[in-house]
Amino acid sequence: MSRVCELTGKGPMTGNNVSHAKNRTRRRFLPNLNDVTLQSEALGRGFKFRISAAALRTVDHRGGLDKFMAKAKDTELSDNALKVKKAIAKSSATADALS
Repeated sequence: MSRVCELTGKGPMTGNNVSHAKNRTRRRFLPNLNDVTLQSEALGRGFKFRISAAALRTVDHRGGLDKFMAKAKDTELSDNALKVKKAIAKSSATADALS
């Protein structure tokens, strides 16, 4: 399983371990990934994602999964998240047409 956030595309970064003597060795900074289930109001069900803690705060700040997906760029989303985004967009389009 890759260490990439499904909603933001955030992945590992590289840098240096720096000792007291200023010796530098390469290291990786891994994103803080968590397995979460996010609820979609438009579809009325939950979806499991592996996202970073920062992405979870962003979803909460924007007002839920549906509103986050509306603003999310397709290039940053995983294949699974892209399918969910299209399903939410289709559901909201049919809801707009009915009202």
